Amino acid sequence: MPKGFTFVPAMALAALLALPTPSRAEPGVDTVVARVNGQEITIGHMIVAHATLPQQYQQLPPDVLYDAILNQLIQQSALQQSQTGEEPLHVRLSLENEKRSMMAADAIETVMAGAATEEEIKAAYDARYGDGFGAEEYSAAHILLETEEAAKAVREEIVNGADFAEVAKAKSTGPSGPSGGDLGWFSATDMVPEFSAAVVAMEPGAVSEPVQTKFGWHIIKLNEKRRAEAPALEAVSEEIAMELRKAAVEKKVEELTAAATVERPEVEGLDPTVLRNLDLIRN
Repeated sequence: MPKGFTFVPAMALAALLALPTPSRAEPGVDTVVARVNGQEITIGHMIVAHATLPQQYQQLPPDVLYDAILNQLIQQSALQQSQTGEEPLHVRLSLENEKRSMMAADAIETVMAGAATEEEIKAAYDARYGDGFGAEEYSAAHILLETEEAAKAVREEIVNGADFAEVAKAKSTGPSGPSGGDLGWFSATDMVPEFSAAVVAMEPGAVSEPVQTKFGWHIIKLNEKRRAEAPALEAVSEEIAMELRKAAVEKKVEELTAAATVERPEVEGLDPTVLRNLDLIRN
């Protein structure tokens, strides 16, 4: 018995030996599916061609696409071979750029694959949403008026017992007036600075002095305030993972660029409009 099978149980070995021996290897990436004047086209070439198709074509069944892709590659090979002589400059430059781009993308994929482990995601979650998480949120209503005098008069009404919501419905010029001035829940960053500063300084149940913003004069009533709750880990894990991967890629790019010997020689008379001169790469 071969050494490699020493510890295979007898029944399992019998089952293996009972399997039919394949007459040939399964098709793989190097399997040749066509030759054009001796130039080979492989399954690997077809896979790459399929991957670069527009998304709407990739949705078509493989049996529909197979012959179409193979025929296209055959035609391209025939056209390629019809071009004799030296490889055109623009083709060589395009291939160099394409290789550079694809290798860079592959490097990025490698960095991203090694980033954002479960432990790293949990640590980032705890750092962001740990104890004390969340900005203050406020539930408030306001009455918007055109002048400070009108705002003072309305505040006097409220202080003397008038119902805030009813006064808002009757006198507020803002879009929330018909709903009693209710603004719902919001954070300080959701409002203009003057409005937010007034709300932050208030206690629940208080009614503000007139507050001026670019919209006019406000009388504000703070109903409640609370601290925002942290979302569940599952709800934000992918967002955190993407941030970690992005940060890992940026760090790697900075490290590699800093470690590289980069030379940018001064080119006398260089005009940036040279970028539009396609004649330079046509030969």
